[in-house]
Amino acid sequence: MLINTPEIKLGIVGVSRDCFPASLTKRRLDTLMAELKKLRVPAVASTVIIERESQAQEAMDELLDAGCNAAVAYLGNFGPEGPTTIFLEKFPGPIMVCAAAEENKAVLSRDRGDALCGLLNCSYNLALRRLTAYIPELPVGLPKDLAPEIAKFTDIARILVGLNNLKVFGFGPRPQDFFACNAPIQPLYDLGVEVMENSELDLLQEFQKQASRKSEIDAVAKDMAKELKGKCKWPDLLPQMAQFELALLNFYEKNLGDCSFAVFADKCWPAFQPAFGFVPCYVNSRLTGRGIPVACEVDLYGAVTEFILQCASQKCATLLDINNSVPADILDKKALKGIAVRDLFMGFHCGNTCSSCLKNCGLKYQLIMNRGLENSGTPVITRGTMEGQIKPGPTTLFRLQGTADAKLASYLAEGQFLDITPHSFGSIGVVGIPEFARFYRHVLVEKHFPHHGGFGFAHVGGIIFEALKLLGIENIYTPKPAGVPYPDENPFL
Repeated sequence: MLINTPEIKLGIVGVSRDCFPASLTKRRLDTLMAELKKLRVPAVASTVIIERESQAQEAMDELLDAGCNAAVAYLGNFGPEGPTTIFLEKFPGPIMVCAAAEENKAVLSRDRGDALCGLLNCSYNLALRRLTAYIPELPVGLPKDLAPEIAKFTDIARILVGLNNLKVFGFGPRPQDFFACNAPIQPLYDLGVEVMENSELDLLQEFQKQASRKSEIDAVAKDMAKELKGKCKWPDLLPQMAQFELALLNFYEKNLGDCSFAVFADKCWPAFQPAFGFVPCYVNSRLTGRGIPVACEVDLYGAVTEFILQCASQKCATLLDINNSVPADILDKKALKGIAVRDLFMGFHCGNTCSSCLKNCGLKYQLIMNRGLENSGTPVITRGTMEGQIKPGPTTLFRLQGTADAKLASYLAEGQFLDITPHSFGSIGVVGIPEFARFYRHVLVEKHFPHHGGFGFAHVGGIIFEALKLLGIENIYTPKPAGVPYPDENPFL
């Protein structure tokens, strides 16, 4: 169970137009709730069937008292346009609308609900009130068909609730050599995300303050040693890293303020190593694995990207460079899973991926930093990376980005981490995404996205896509199938 992640409890309210029997909605709602129970969807049905405006408030109060933070209006029949959308307007959380299909010919002869018609008018009334509700691709169905759609909405709502209660802690200025991570913060505020930017000195002072917590440092260091299972050459390093972990957690707890969740985006080199005496990657990986993403290189949008992936999948995510091509001499064609060689790349970062997502991992030193900061000598201040091959399995590649003109854009693609040995250093894995070569050129490069991509360890592109639409993000880029050109793609090549 990840900490720092919203828990969603759905309120389901049935609505009924006064010229239809409310008993029809009630019967269908009971069946829907039984289907949701089978899927273990955390949901509460209102005892109020909304027919009149006054009942909209009654239903909302009942669901809020039950701890619901997202709501579904279920049109058991045509539904009252005004009262339904008044409820949706007043409910302080993500909202969804769906409607009942007719069960059989016996229903048609007497108890027909006409919900296709009702959903059209509900949609029109949502527009009048400038409301954005989640409406699934097939919004009218039998309870057994709608229950999985409502379960999907739970994941969508988790993203929306999380972002609306999220704070980003940034430490340090974005370095000149990492301008790709430098983006305007106004779009984050537009999403409802709080931003708290701090100096690297603030983080150093917080680290120094923890030095007196000897017993707690020892306990964290012992936990680190247990996680590493002997794959650490430098036991002397663990107390320093444990002290840093306590510093981040202490800062998190002291500075949440009115927010419920937080992520970090920290400057991690080159000044960090001489000041702190180690590389922060392993600690970053541990917090990320528990549900508090820590992005590298002061990448504020990268941290939020990881959090969205976490909320969608209920698994930790990671932030990797879309880094390098894959040479032919490491390929195992059986492991390609039908993906073309041109659509492979390696996702890499120094060592920030959680150990649970890696094969044969261990605590290492950062080769590139060691070359620059220690002249390729015996590693001291460049120790502290969590390195290993990323485990094979499904992945969602995602990035939320604030553009230079302070707008929001994003991309989404689904693929696989392949079981191919990378023969390289860092937290690293070979990624295969169908039609990635074209996607890379005509989206990632053409639309000026930075080198960091968020990687989730499940296929959750559909969930995130719907959440982005509800957030009002217009530019959501996804791979085009073979034969379908991008707007700027040369059709003659």
